[in-house]
Amino acid sequence: MALPSGVKAEVAGSEIKITGPKGSLQQAVHPLVSLKQEAGELVFEPSTFTKEGWAMAGTMRALVNNMVQGVSTGFQRKLSLVGVGYRAQAKGASQLSLTLGFSHPVEYSMPAGVTVETPSPTEIVVSGADKQQVGQVAAEIRGFRPPEPYKGKGVRYSDEHVLRKEAKKK
Repeated sequence: MALPSGVKAEVAGSEIKITGPKGSLQQAVHPLVSLKQEAGELVFEPSTFTKEGWAMAGTMRALVNNMVQGVSTGFQRKLSLVGVGYRAQAKGASQLSLTLGFSHPVEYSMPAGVTVETPSPTEIVVSGADKQQVGQVAAEIRGFRPPEPYKGKGVRYSDEHVLRKEAKKK
């Protein structure tokens, strides 16, 4: 796997650290995988040529590729609020206030490395360098009020399609 310009990789024992313009991430290398850095490229091979070794080598390559992409361009997840009176407001880059039809506003503070923006009152953009962490934060925000199947109200991913059910008939 070739590294883009501006991204550095350091392999130290069973740890790999990727540093780029958006920050730095580190990951433990699985014991079944041997990782070598040769001429600006990272080479993943199984230490034991078994089915599990090859599977973990591919998994480690994908995880490190996500780290490289995260420190160079970053990841973002967009959420939209559907419902009358549902609003979101970012207080700085690390605090989010949601009005979701409860008797109180829901306050959510972002973990380190993740930022939030609200381009409009019904849109939320979660961004950061760590793909897993960005997805987890987006899932936690969605979990406050998941979309319901009858009217479609709630917090949903911008690319999510909610299957609507038919109302009860008399």
